[in-house]
Amino acid sequence: MNPDSLIPFRVRDLAAYVPGEQINRPGVIKLNTNENPYPPSPTVAEALAQVSGDALRLYPDPLAREVCGILADLHGVKPGQILAGNGSDEVLALCTRAFVQPGQGIGYLDPSYSLYPVLTAIHGARMTPVPLNQAFQWEPGPAPANCPLFFITNPNAPTGMLHDREVVAAFCRSYQGVVVIDEAYVDFATDTCLDLARTLPNVLVTRTLSKSYALAGIRFGYAVGNSELIGALYKLKDSYNLNLLTQKAAAAALRDQAWMKNLVERIRATREAFVGELVRLGFSTFPSETNFVWTRPPDHLSAPDLYQALKRQDILIRHFSPPGLREHVRITIGTDEQMATLARALQNLCA
Repeated sequence: MNPDSLIPFRVRDLAAYVPGEQINRPGVIKLNTNENPYPPSPTVAEALAQVSGDALRLYPDPLAREVCGILADLHGVKPGQILAGNGSDEVLALCTRAFVQPGQGIGYLDPSYSLYPVLTAIHGARMTPVPLNQAFQWEPGPAPANCPLFFITNPNAPTGMLHDREVVAAFCRSYQGVVVIDEAYVDFATDTCLDLARTLPNVLVTRTLSKSYALAGIRFGYAVGNSELIGALYKLKDSYNLNLLTQKAAAAALRDQAWMKNLVERIRATREAFVGELVRLGFSTFPSETNFVWTRPPDHLSAPDLYQALKRQDILIRHFSPPGLREHVRITIGTDEQMATLARALQNLCA
């Protein structure tokens, strides 16, 4: 028997999500996966050190009540309006299963987070991308038909741009399905749509601790919204989807808001200085409300060539190959020292 014949065609033909390269040897400057370049709050390590070996023989709290309570207080909602997940990616996947029948459509802006079409294909749903204009801005038109779920990344990825809040709000009010506003980068931004999740019955906001809290390694994300929508997600999640260590680390980080805000301000300052350097070198750079920048190199230097030239110098940035994206690169904001090294490399390449 051919094992290939045992795999359903939609899985066999699936184009899986491709994460950024993970090259962790010493000396590599890793600016391709939007990780925070600084360590998380010291209280995280303290909380983990207090977990006894004996505690690990027990199952973790399946409802993550401690951390969900902290989030509820932080966002001014009830604990039943919070779902904690194994990274926000798990929460996004649960949304496709909870709100969409196979064969129906899932809408999303294009370009946006490249996981959305993968989740759509996994679920056997119909991909319904809504293209942004040539300036990567959203010009809302008629809502796509037979799409009970729509994803909006705000600020957007990979462009880093923030969609106009009133445009998002008007779309949510008129949409006849569930709208998930993916705010993975919102702590770096000047605005949020969290109030829409608190006030509209069809809106969920998802967030993560991977970026602003410097905790990509613990895999913690969550959703905020209407308790009935959140309840639907609870029915589908794994019984124990968050391990004990993740719950303890997340709770400690969320209690130290001052540390997170300090990290955000450091990265914002570095971002603005680096954008100025890119402009000086002739790059066309879009306004960023995230911990990365989306930029097009000068005409004499193609984006693929730039990516490869920097990789040869052990500097990793992100290049996307689809049409409409391949002329640009995405650069994570690292430490001041890392960005200075990158700036020197760019100066040499642009000379």
